[in-house]
This record gives sequence, structure tokens and C-alpha cells, in this order.
Amino acid sequence: MSDPADPVAPRWSELDLPDAWTDGENQGLRSAFRLLRQALRGVHTRIELPEGLPLRAAIPRYALQEFHNVPNGNYSNRLTRGYATGFDIAMLGTMRPARQRMAEALRGCTSALDIGCGGGHSTAALVDAGIPDVWGLDPSPYLLRCADARAPAARFVQGLAEDTGFADARFDGVCGCFVFHEIPPPAADRALNELRRILKPGGRLVLVEPAAEQYQLGAWELVRRHGPRALYFRALAHTIHEPFVEAWHRRDVPAWLTSAGFSVIEDETNVPVHTWVCRRDGEDRP
Repeated sequence: MSDPADPVAPRWSELDLPDAWTDGENQGLRSAFRLLRQALRGVHTRIELPEGLPLRAAIPRYALQEFHNVPNGNYSNRLTRGYATGFDIAMLGTMRPARQRMAEALRGCTSALDIGCGGGHSTAALVDAGIPDVWGLDPSPYLLRCADARAPAARFVQGLAEDTGFADARFDGVCGCFVFHEIPPPAADRALNELRRILKPGGRLVLVEPAAEQYQLGAWELVRRHGPRALYFRALAHTIHEPFVEAWHRRDVPAWLTSAGFSVIEDETNVPVHTWVCRRDGEDRP
């Protein structure tokens, strides 16, 4: 079911990727010290890409940051494997049902792309939903290797949501889980237009992002609306390094989606996540 114009999808799980500075011998103490320093002082340095790292697309400057206070971000053999599993633990099991709902919204699609696929949890959910042609896309080859091992029935490419490399109207389903709040607004605008381009008219787009309430509501109001566990997610949201999250939560997301040519079908908050299910409108724009 592949298109001749599809980008080449390596078997990432079989590739040897070069060690980053966090992977060398005796680097455990260095990594721990750097993480502690970041937590105490708010120090965030730029990612150091190791020599020989296979890249199909250039990684933009905004992505070369230590998101979530992880030393060298998601560009490490050792730490990236830990992050790919540790994120779900930190989210107290809430991400699995969120991904399952996302996959259910795309059930019946014949082809689907998971942008910012990370370690492949959401891509695997698409495969489990019975979608026969599933792709994942992420800037980090280290995450793609984890994703390929987790969802071997899917295909994975290194790239960006704002420049996927796929043909026009290639997919009838696209999803992104915790992606757009990690992108600066101009890149997010380009990415949304790119997703419209690669979706067929009538195709579905599903976005899952952190709920704004855990950033914007006071503690007591948050508990009143969403229960005591929401306090944990509030503390987490205000602790981890996410440089573009405030700009994301200032958006009127339904209006933004509509202006880009999507109809919002579902719009639901369930702290710690917010889900939008959309349909691509009309024919291609001139």
C-alpha cells in the first residue's frame, strides 16, 4: 500500500546509533549532576548531536533543547530508552487510554501517520486498531529506534511535522500526541498546513495535548473540577522545561483548526489531556 513517493523507511531497530555524551563510560554521574543542576538552577543547554548520526532532515534549532529537563534531550542511546518508558510512568497510566481513544478515532482509515511518534506507543495503538498502513515520524533517530522495536508492523522516518516529505493527500488519518505544545507558534502553523496537505479531503486529524487547566487554574479550583490527582499534574506541568507551552495554551485551538481548513468534530478535556478530533474540509486549496 506504499506510495512510490514515500520517503525511505530504514529498519531503525537494527541500526547502531553513535553514543552521545550521556552514553560514554562513567557518564552516569555526569548525567545525574547535570540533571540536578537543571532542576535546581533552571539551566538548560543545547543538545549536542554526536558525529555520524543518520539524519534525513535537518533538526531545527527550536528542537535542539533539553525538553523535560532530560540531559541532551532525546538524543542519547541510554537516556532515550529510559525516557520512552518513563514518560508513561510519570503520567500515572493516563496516556494509554488517551492513545487508545486517538486510535479509535482513526479506526477504519486505510493509512495513517503518527507525527512526533516518540517511542512508538501511539503508533502501536494505530496498528492495534487495525489500520493496515501505519507510519511514524519523529526528529530523533534514537526515539525512532525505540518506536521501530515497539511497533515493527509500522514504518518510521526521521522528519518534522512541518515538512513530512510525504505526497499530497497521502493519508486518510493523521494524529499527534503531545506534539504541538513543543513547537513554537510559527512552526506549529506550518505544521498544521502541512498536515492538511498530506491528508485526503475528508480525512481525519486527531490531536492530544496537555490540558490547559493544569497550567491555568489555581490548585483548589483544579481539585474541585478534576479531583486530587490533578494537583500532581499541575506540579509536573510547572516543573518540567517546555519553552513553548504557554504560547500553545494562549491559542484558540478550535478557531486555529478551522482557519486551516478543518472541522472540529470532538473537543474534550480529561485532565491531564485535551483531545480534538477533526475532519479535513473540502477540496485542495488553490
